[in-house]
Amino acid sequence: MTQAIYLYGSEVLRAKAEELDLNQKEEIQALIADLKDTLAKADGCGLAAPQIGISKRAVIVDGTGMVDVYDYLAGFKRVMINPVITWESEEQCSYSEGCLSIPGVYADVVRPSKITVKYYNEDFTEVEETFDKFAARMVQHELSHLDGVVFTDLVAPIRKKMISKKLQNISKGKVHPHYSAKIK
Repeated sequence: MTQAIYLYGSEVLRAKAEELDLNQKEEIQALIADLKDTLAKADGCGLAAPQIGISKRAVIVDGTGMVDVYDYLAGFKRVMINPVITWESEEQCSYSEGCLSIPGVYADVVRPSKITVKYYNEDFTEVEETFDKFAARMVQHELSHLDGVVFTDLVAPIRKKMISKKLQNISKGKVHPHYSAKIK
């Protein structure tokens, strides 16, 4: 079921998410279904459970809508339950990021170029996988949400000052995204 996306200023976006109990399969499957439906409706490339008001460690990433820019993302969809970054490269890169919880704001963020993540997939099978390029970017962005970090926390101080008014307006509800959203 499609859920409202919590916007910048919502407390749930600043909390460290709790691990999911893998024995609660039905609840996890329902959460994953809600994440998928909500992401499809919002037309994004990733969504974390805290963004729909649930402070649990689950994310989905879907790069298939970006194939025209990054052809290597063809078929790139992941469900990650209780993900943990086990390795990150020393090499870093900068990309412009945006976020469904911070509509209309984009800024360059420096992150590791490659990462390895251990997680459970939607079949509850443990996976360890290495990501690079924009796939690594999407995964890192969503995993940051699980630790209460939004991408604007990671931008250069001068850029943060430049976007501060937009962030204030979002936190006051002065934004109208094309998807259901709320602040709480």
